[in-house]
Order: sequence, then structure tokens, then C-alpha cells
Amino acid sequence: MATSYSVKGMTCGGCANSVSNAIKAAVPDATVEVDHENDKVTVEGCDDQAAIAKAVQDAGYEFGGAI
Repeated sequence: MATSYSVKGMTCGGCANSVSNAIKAAVPDATVEVDHENDKVTVEGCDDQAAIAKAVQDAGYEFGGAI
């Protein structure tokens, strides 16, 4: 099951790649889709919100929780 999360601070494709790579490093089996224009990240294959939040924050972005 996929879950979408709010991520603030992404302004371009490079930001989206940074967030995607950070989440994939923390949760290697997850499938990650990033929509920087709508401040949204969708993660499938992981329901550990704390791990996703930490990865996003470590990448320098604001994690806003599930949407």
C-alpha cells in the first residue's frame, strides 16, 4: 500500500532527486515517487513514517506527515 506525505522546501527536480535518494537509502525496498510541484512524496513498500521523516529531514527538507 502506498502512502503520500507532505514535504516542504522542494523547488526543482534536483530537490526531488535528493528526497527520493534519501528515502531509498533509508528504506531500500521502497518505491518512491516525488512530486515537487505539489510538495508530495508517495512511498510504497514502507509504512515506517518515522524512518521516512528522518530521511526527509536529513536531506534538508520539512516533513509534514501523511496526507
